[in-house]
Amino acid sequence: MNQQSDIEKIFNDAYEQYADAIFRHCYFRVFDRDRARDLMQDAFVRTWEYLQKGEQIDNIRAFLYRVANNLVIDDVRKKKEASLDSLMEAGFNPGFDGSQDMKNKVDEWKVLSTFKMIEKHYRDVLIMRHIDGLSPSEIAEITGESANVISVRLHRGTQQLRSHLKDG
Repeated sequence: MNQQSDIEKIFNDAYEQYADAIFRHCYFRVFDRDRARDLMQDAFVRTWEYLQKGEQIDNIRAFLYRVANNLVIDDVRKKKEASLDSLMEAGFNPGFDGSQDMKNKVDEWKVLSTFKMIEKHYRDVLIMRHIDGLSPSEIAEITGESANVISVRLHRGTQQLRSHLKDG
């Protein structure tokens, strides 16, 4: 096997194994499926470009999360709040159609809106831990923080989540 085919195999294996998880990670950070899909794809494109330059990646999973995390941060910095009126003008209809279970939609909305109320640095690690299934040491590697800092944020974030759920 030559080096190019090795790179393709590593990349293809990583895509098969981590694409869904990276998408979920992005979705729970931006709360927009299309934007999350774009961010996930951008993360893989940047990883591919990095590998094509001949750079070495020791932990591709951590690398992908770090790239996705940085893309989300950049996206949030650029994003401007869209008003409901502008969304409706673009064709968005916030109503329910008869095929969806209203209770599930209300529950989903409640969870997402509660998650948005948690301080960002706590929410980010809670997503990585409970949605992405990463360990505190893996989160530390991705964020560049110590595992102890991550553990403290997980604890405090969980407390905030419980507090908001209890109040609501």
